[in-house]
Amino acid sequence: MSINKFIVKPNLKIDLSIIKTDDTNGFSSKKDAKKVLKNNIKKMIALQDKLYADDNYSMLLIFQAMDAAGKDGTIKHVMSGLNPQGTQVTSFKQPSAEELNHNYLWRINKALPERGRIGIFNRSYYEEVLVVRVHDLIKNEKIPKELISDNIWNQRFKEINDFEKFLFDNGTIILKFFLHVSKEEQKKRFLERIDKKSKNWKFSDADIKERQFWNEYQKCYQEAISATSKKHAPWFIIPADHKWFMRLAVSEIIVETMDKLPINYPKLSAEQLKDLADCKKQLEDEK
Repeated sequence: MSINKFIVKPNLKIDLSIIKTDDTNGFSSKKDAKKVLKNNIKKMIALQDKLYADDNYSMLLIFQAMDAAGKDGTIKHVMSGLNPQGTQVTSFKQPSAEELNHNYLWRINKALPERGRIGIFNRSYYEEVLVVRVHDLIKNEKIPKELISDNIWNQRFKEINDFEKFLFDNGTIILKFFLHVSKEEQKKRFLERIDKKSKNWKFSDADIKERQFWNEYQKCYQEAISATSKKHAPWFIIPADHKWFMRLAVSEIIVETMDKLPINYPKLSAEQLKDLADCKKQLEDEK
């Protein structure tokens, strides 16, 4: 699969309304896709082991989407099997009182993956140019009024670009996924959550309220993705109407990116190799 089909090129203004949500990139068989996904997970496990041992790079995977697009399921299925010691998942909810007493990137810095680890953000600092913008929550962020202008969102796009470039320049590989689900498919999944008792807990009346802002969210996503997809921190728009294909596409992108990294197992010095040989001899000589 060519991942170039899903990447948003820098400075390209996108229109989500004309980007297909049900594309399967030629895959017609869910069974075949699952086989490829399983193989990709095996590759990812091996590459994560190298990433952890190399201890120079870190990876940050950001997942953004409308409700019910499949963020949780994608993280669960694609990242299954990875070593928990080298993986961390952070979900960003409504900011706490403590977090609102700092700048909007403060809580993000605390959750960034250290070298050798894969960090997964289920929602992220992009909420600051999405939900905050849609619901005009900027006034709740304790920013001095004179610093809030009509240009605040472009200013935040620039701050986010600078932040991600800083991370990249210090060894963090950033991949950003927008799971692109249709409004019709979201409705279908909401109804499923209502009808199935085992899924009732996933549904809230707040989901219906947020659905009323569908067009506003699409506009904000378009602008945010267009302004912040860069070579060092690309956005990928992943068709999400078919969960099996969405998971496959995300896995392909992660594996292909990791496979290009110059990561290797550390090479031992001659002295360390001699110590290993001595230890081996001691073990073999034990009675």
